[in-house]
Amino acid sequence: MSATEDIRNELALTLDRQDTGSWDVDALLKNILHFMVHVVGKDPERANQRDWFKALVFLIRAILYQRKVGMERKIHAGKERRIYYLSMEFLIGRNLHRTLLDMDLLEPVTQALKKYDPKLSLGEIMEEELDAGLGNGGLGRLAACILDSMASQGYPGIGYGIRYEFGMFTQKIERGEQVELPEHWLELGNPWETERHSVRFPVRFGGRVITFRDDMGRECSQWVDTDHVTAVAYDVPLTGYRTRNMSHLRLWSAKASNDFDFRFFNEGNYINAVRNKIESENLSKVLYPNDNTLMGQELRLKQEYFFVSASLQDILRKFYLVNDRNDPNSIRELPNQVAIHLNDTHPSLAVVELARILIDQFHLSLEDAWEITQRTCSYTNHTLMSEALETWPIDLVGRILPRHLGLLYQINHIFLQTVQHRFPGDPGMLGRVSLFEDHTRRVRMANLSVIGSHKVNGVAELHTQLMQSSFFADFSRISPEKFENVTNGITQYRWLLQSNPGLSALLKERIGEGWITNLPRLKEVIPHVDDPAFRQAFGRIKTANKDRLAKLVKKRVGVDLDSQTMLFDVQVKRIHEYKRQLLNLLHVITRYVRIREGKVANPTPRAVIIGGKAAPGYHMAKMIIRLIVDVSNVINNDPAVRGQLKLVFFPNYNVSNAEVIIPGSDLSEQISTPGTEASGTGNMKFALNGALTIGTLDGANIEILREVGKDNIFIFGMTANDVQKLRNHGYNPAQHYEENSELHQVLDMIRDGFFCPDDPHRYSAIFDALVRGGDHFMLLADYAAYIACQEAVDRVYLNQDIWMRMAALNTANMGFFSIDRTVQTYARKIWKAQTIKA
Repeated sequence: MSATEDIRNELALTLDRQDTGSWDVDALLKNILHFMVHVVGKDPERANQRDWFKALVFLIRAILYQRKVGMERKIHAGKERRIYYLSMEFLIGRNLHRTLLDMDLLEPVTQALKKYDPKLSLGEIMEEELDAGLGNGGLGRLAACILDSMASQGYPGIGYGIRYEFGMFTQKIERGEQVELPEHWLELGNPWETERHSVRFPVRFGGRVITFRDDMGRECSQWVDTDHVTAVAYDVPLTGYRTRNMSHLRLWSAKASNDFDFRFFNEGNYINAVRNKIESENLSKVLYPNDNTLMGQELRLKQEYFFVSASLQDILRKFYLVNDRNDPNSIRELPNQVAIHLNDTHPSLAVVELARILIDQFHLSLEDAWEITQRTCSYTNHTLMSEALETWPIDLVGRILPRHLGLLYQINHIFLQTVQHRFPGDPGMLGRVSLFEDHTRRVRMANLSVIGSHKVNGVAELHTQLMQSSFFADFSRISPEKFENVTNGITQYRWLLQSNPGLSALLKERIGEGWITNLPRLKEVIPHVDDPAFRQAFGRIKTANKDRLAKLVKKRVGVDLDSQTMLFDVQVKRIHEYKRQLLNLLHVITRYVRIREGKVANPTPRAVIIGGKAAPGYHMAKMIIRLIVDVSNVINNDPAVRGQLKLVFFPNYNVSNAEVIIPGSDLSEQISTPGTEASGTGNMKFALNGALTIGTLDGANIEILREVGKDNIFIFGMTANDVQKLRNHGYNPAQHYEENSELHQVLDMIRDGFFCPDDPHRYSAIFDALVRGGDHFMLLADYAAYIACQEAVDRVYLNQDIWMRMAALNTANMGFFSIDRTVQTYARKIWKAQTIKA
């Protein structure tokens, strides 16, 4: 072997052979200082916390890219089937703590820093990292968990998304109202990312389509006179737990194909000289631009196609790194080597874009292109809310993507012909399964995702059943083999090992560390639950976590919470009527009235914490936030309930805050209207950390009930079938208002301005929506059952020994909800992918 070959195979680079399975503190410090001087460009003697943060990240990134090279070689050599996960959101949170934990570097880095300067604190350095503004809620958090798990288990996977310059928004509460401020998370740069200058692709919009016949007489189409935007790749490496395997996130940033127009500049028109650059780069400016206007809809559609087009071009580039580009038949191997997964309908244009590429660039017939597309793509549905299933105006699609609209008509024609032949006695089915809604003249993206995929999955057992019996019932009749259930999961590495070190240590002490990589082994804790010493230790850890949460609340909101006496009752999630934060508030006001009027003796002290963002254009959700804040101002300043009840709206809820809030919670509010929540993952995180669930039989609550047992959860209210029956027979919310005196009083207080005397009619719209407007999400129908269930919570909480036993059993029985099980199911049933070892 030559010296050159030896170097190529060793890939030892300049890291002093650090990545060898154990970490030498002296060598680690030497490498940190190397990156501080040679990459960050600072004298360590004068470096600030941000400099140390960057030096650490640059060192870790170098080690990870060294690993990546080795892993890529194995994938290419074996032509392994690779998973490409397309998602508009990846809520990865802070990355440094998690990566150090994965690499077993927390203690060695702490020692190395202390060795250089005893005043250096790794904890303070990690606080320099901002949450990545790449997502909003459960959709993005699930996507991040899936990439984490693929890396930990060795599935070759890449996530594709958009490098948003600004996240959704930073939420502040001013004068009681949500105010949206720019979430400029990239303001100080992101040392985790690497710009891939050579990985850039043109993305086209507009133009026109010309049709002609080629030399063989086949009808062909050509998309011409288009506008161009350039997509540039940025990579973020993501680790697996205690493994050399890794995944990465490839994010696309929009750049103008022509930055500067000298013609306008020379005429003195400086605005028009850079107009193209500004308009092009808007595509990756912000997560979810407001689509209440036509301009917003156009930007959103362009944004979705931009990321889909760039991702598919990159996927095909990678495919031809291991296949012969000159062989016209090699493209037919695509489904055997590539699995493209659509996380909700946002990437659904990938279906028609892949078909277009196969037809226009590889000259396949529509039938062959569509067959390859269907075998390559799969789709996860995340919602049962009809308004959340994306549709686009036909005219808008035709103007922005004329070639794609033509293909959609062709695909739809072929599909409807097949349906008509198979189901001749059901003419109404054609209208229901069509890609086009004729009445509103819109394209149905969920229908496109279903017919363009070989597998479609729901994310909880109830969700999948309802999906097949309601929205996609016709598709289920047409292709029942397409539909699978893959219940969501969460990563125990972040949501227990990282965010709850005290509980993790107790679990390691009692049952070892096997549960870390095999979460079902938490069941080994069950025999220990009857040990009083274990329950007491569990309780002490919970109290310590509540102390940490109380300090965070004090810092962020200025409200004092008593972690020793108060039950911490928490609901943190996106603000939406179906999630029923308003039902939670009705209970809080009921509780307030009872205490204030002396209707309950020795009430269980309770702190209710609600957090989440409302979409900027969602007026009712923003009004609910304002009502929560107004109610909290009254309750928290009323001496009659001091020490017995507190209400807090926690602003700008994100992953980093969740890592403190979830371990410090006693009660987890999962109270959505049955049949509306697809799964939920917050419910799993809370239960894993020993919070008891109060919830409806909705989403994954049903499976949590099955795992933890009916004696260790608080379930109330209607089922999804009950909700549907009540709707079918006619629901009258005013009847509940008239017949329940407490509910009547609470709603009157809201209507009459008790909580906003300066503007007594502020919440009349909420009262009207509930009592006169149909109460679509049936809060009033479930109110009495919810109040009764909350009373049961109070009674149990008074006996802390029983409560801690129930809490510990929740933790012990949450193994099923590991994201590793979720990913294994995807790999087996949908992606047909195998693990590799880097």
